[in-house]
Amino acid sequence: MKKNIKLNLVFSQILFVALLPIWMKLTQYLHPLVIGVVWFCWTTIILLIGLWVTKEKIAISRTMLDLVIFCYSIGLLILLFFRPENQYYGSINLTPFKTVMFYLEGHVDLLIAFYNLGANIGLFIPFGIYYCFKKETPRIGQLLIISFFSISLIEGMQFVTKRGSLDIDDLILNIVGVFMGYLLYPFLKRVLVLTTPMA
Repeated sequence: MKKNIKLNLVFSQILFVALLPIWMKLTQYLHPLVIGVVWFCWTTIILLIGLWVTKEKIAISRTMLDLVIFCYSIGLLILLFFRPENQYYGSINLTPFKTVMFYLEGHVDLLIAFYNLGANIGLFIPFGIYYCFKKETPRIGQLLIISFFSISLIEGMQFVTKRGSLDIDDLILNIVGVFMGYLLYPFLKRVLVLTTPMA
């Protein structure tokens, strides 16, 4: 492993541990697995930024990419469907940006507001990136259609199972996250190289 990659990984872990008290607060509102998801996202972001700054590349097999996104998806589904029992789920919001404004106007703790808005976007960025790496010619229209129906299904299942609220703002923010992944893809191609296993 290259020296710069090792330094990036060490730096990311030091920062993660230093901010652990903040991450721990999230477990009051979400499944404890949130710590693992935050760790994965934090480490990946710091590593990729470091590689981009130093103009280095890292290789990953297509099989490994599939495995990573599969495990990430399972973790995300656990966060979405397994939450603390002391919260009420089952509300409906079909008014665009109503929930967003509720958070921005300071009705809840700043960390929770930031996490809810940021996570609804950030946690879905990997899916836009993954789509682009899997397609030889990524099509934004196809990506948005797939995202709309997939996320709508998740929102509906959360409501039906009383594991979350049916909120159009979640749908909007999630799709924005997928779209951001699509926009970030050209930058990530400079640092992340997919290898194909030999036949």
